[in-house]
Amino acid sequence: MTDTPARSGGRAGRGGGRAARRQSRGGSASPVAAPAYLTRQIPLMEYLSEEGLQRIEDQADRMLEEIGLEFREDPEVLEIWKAAGADVDGERVRFPKGMLRELIKTAPSEFTQHARNRERSVQIGGNNTVFAPVYGPPFVTDLDKGRRYGTIEDFNNFVKLAYMLPHLHHSGGTVCEPVDVAVNKRHFDMVYAHLKYSDKPFMGSVTAPERAEDSVAMARIAFGEDFVDQNCVMIQLINANSPMVFDATMLGALKVYARANQACIVSPFILAGAMSPVTIAGTLSQVYCEGLAAAALTQLIRPGAPVVFGAFVSSISMQSGAPTFGSPEGSLLLAGAAQIARRLGLPFRSGGSFTASKLPDAQAAQESAHTILATVQSGVNFCLHSAGWLEGGLCSSYEKLIMDADQLGMMHVMAKGIDLSDDAMAWDAFNEVGPGGHFLGAAHTQRNFETAFYRSTIADNNSFEQWEADGKLDAATRANAQWKEMLANYTPPAVDVAVDDALKDFVARRKSEFPDSNI
Repeated sequence: MTDTPARSGGRAGRGGGRAARRQSRGGSASPVAAPAYLTRQIPLMEYLSEEGLQRIEDQADRMLEEIGLEFREDPEVLEIWKAAGADVDGERVRFPKGMLRELIKTAPSEFTQHARNRERSVQIGGNNTVFAPVYGPPFVTDLDKGRRYGTIEDFNNFVKLAYMLPHLHHSGGTVCEPVDVAVNKRHFDMVYAHLKYSDKPFMGSVTAPERAEDSVAMARIAFGEDFVDQNCVMIQLINANSPMVFDATMLGALKVYARANQACIVSPFILAGAMSPVTIAGTLSQVYCEGLAAAALTQLIRPGAPVVFGAFVSSISMQSGAPTFGSPEGSLLLAGAAQIARRLGLPFRSGGSFTASKLPDAQAAQESAHTILATVQSGVNFCLHSAGWLEGGLCSSYEKLIMDADQLGMMHVMAKGIDLSDDAMAWDAFNEVGPGGHFLGAAHTQRNFETAFYRSTIADNNSFEQWEADGKLDAATRANAQWKEMLANYTPPAVDVAVDDALKDFVARRKSEFPDSNI
């Protein structure tokens, strides 16, 4: 796997043949057409009965009323809660039964996040699923250079690849941390990259309230101030410090975005067994409390502001304490939290292509496939970490981004369910072929063969001899060649020159106003 240059290049006489075969099955250089987002047409996988949901809700009500949550180092938020009728004792806030559910009635159950290219705008909620790439890792890896700290070049590359991959609907946010840029200034470069190198929807910065303000200001330059005030053009990740705490950084960013009418994903970050009880029901009760309280806060700040109920929940190894992914408990937690979100009438964020593996190997594929399938079947509306996640979220992988995106294409087919149209029933094929014949030459087959089955851009389905002749490439090495080909053929989307100049001027001016800092 480490001998990448020789493997990815192959023999000169055969390279063109492989490229042609990739192109013929929907290869990377010219992405296949895909919808702006996925609309599910299959039944939901639900494990909780109405009685089970009610029991979790009853316990959550008791927790909110008797235990409460802490909102730390933000006097304004405490005053907001006090004015709304909550019991505020220092930084601890307790809520009368039903208060929070009443507050979230102003939140939309479904909303549009507008993209710079309106054809790529996404609908969040309902039967829709939006796939966004990996978010947050400080490290990146590829087969050529190995594991290393991410740079702004890596960040730009991931944005370009997400733009080109047809089954990723979203540009994402911090697709990796560009550590070669000062911490207090890198948000400018990241937001600019999403607006420059992609025209898909994107996420703003949440690492400080002023960085959230800068993100909103850049969105106003790109979309227009009035449009941003009346429409969602950014979505942001606001995490709880589980158990039952929100800190000043997250609260500050939440206030900025809610006031600007931009969507917040309010999402507990839980490793069950450490940050919540070891049981699924206990953890779901906590998810209910944390997500509901933050969602209600957005509505107190600006009624009608879009908000997404989120849940990042994984179990841990009780032997080592390390997070585990692709587990049956993780899938049950995901499905249960989705039912809670639907019960509350809010869009839901969860799921992804999770793995604890350090390589894009069999463990990574197994764990990620298990989670992404549960994501689609459980009705997740916004799926962060859909592609590229490695090493428990510490690393963004070039190869795994490509491999995961291929799986997302399969999820598009799964979500369509079974076609029962007259053509799909294939009566004319049966009538033509009859007993003992074959269907390869039938008119029905000729009419449908190009779109009949999903064509993987990664899998090798050739004979052993053909695979051997093509260089004995494994899936990761094929993915390595694919992302390089994509970047070599990348063409940026059109950007209005005046808008681009205004963005660059804003970034240059704001960066000059304060010194670099690594905090």
